[in-house]
Amino acid sequence: MLAVVLATWMLQTTMPITTIAAGGVSNIMEAREVVVKTAADWETLWREHSFDNVARPPVDFAKVMVVGVFLGSRNTGGYGVTIVSVEQAQDALVVRYTEKRPDRGAMVAQVITAPFHLVSVPRFEGPVRFERATAKQE
Repeated sequence: MLAVVLATWMLQTTMPITTIAAGGVSNIMEAREVVVKTAADWETLWREHSFDNVARPPVDFAKVMVVGVFLGSRNTGGYGVTIVSVEQAQDALVVRYTEKRPDRGAMVAQVITAPFHLVSVPRFEGPVRFERATAKQE
């Protein structure tokens, strides 16, 4: 049993992540998990996401790629999303993120939001898998 645990641990490598953009307002109103590996795809995603032609952050796609989570439209404030880790596990990249939701009965802004988090990670050519956990509002 210890050998299996040790072998699994040795096959997982935590990747460095750098936040490119995060917030509560996106123009992308449907839930979506994204992997962007080219400048053209980055331009397309940013144009769809951004309001008012906000400048697209530069990304060196020769070295990194962008992974992100868009929660989609929410009817109130109090929601959020955070990519908490990216690990290479065997032949796949696993992106783990938490979704924050307001507590029942919490006083929140009555405004439509669309939380998102975009990060850069070292370029990876294999499959990418997203795993979600729910975290309560603090």
